Amino acid sequence: MSLHSPLLGSLSRRHGENGLKLVSIAKHKTPAVDMTVHLVAIAGGSGSGKTWLARRLRRRLGSMMGLLSLDDFYHDLSTLPKRERDLRNFDDPAAIEWELFLQTLARIKRGEPAAIPRYDFASHTRRPRTRLWTPKPIVLLEGLWLLREPQARRLYSLSVYLNTPGEVRLQRRVARDRKEPMHERFVAPQARQADIVLDSPIGDVTLGKLAAMVEELNAKSRTVS
Repeated sequence: MSLHSPLLGSLSRRHGENGLKLVSIAKHKTPAVDMTVHLVAIAGGSGSGKTWLARRLRRRLGSMMGLLSLDDFYHDLSTLPKRERDLRNFDDPAAIEWELFLQTLARIKRGEPAAIPRYDFASHTRRPRTRLWTPKPIVLLEGLWLLREPQARRLYSLSVYLNTPGEVRLQRRVARDRKEPMHERFVAPQARQADIVLDSPIGDVTLGKLAAMVEELNAKSRTVS
């Protein structure tokens, strides 16, 4: 899929604090199912505003949009003593159960229902009950490492990286961002894989332009079908 929006205009290059940087938008094959599902990935460091952006977009676009967090796919450490769980490095992508995430993502992309795990960060375990996913035409995903796995990137219709200075993230006192070298090693390089790089904080104008691009994905799907 090639996505072009006249709304971007002169913002095809980084423009001020709230500019959009359009890098590239790859072509993705649409699965042969009743519903065309577009996955929109939002990646960035802890405290970068991923969850804020996803919720704002969902508020603007309403019922057509679902929301999924990579955080719910951390490994279940219930078989380990609590003391040992607390010593685990949750700033490393290896803390994610990628096989389960990719399987779930594939089901969602095909427009199928899915069982979404729910993670409890206080105990570093999964909650007993999963969340039932009902198909949505637009799915917003937010997480630290969404752009690291090539298999996942192939499923995205649009990917966004939030670029936030380290001092800003630290000012927000996010405990999981306490290991800055882990951010530089595992999070920051994802900017090269993103379709769009956003400078945080994000203003209303930029938010509106991004929302219009996501809406355009859904509109194109309805036109094709």
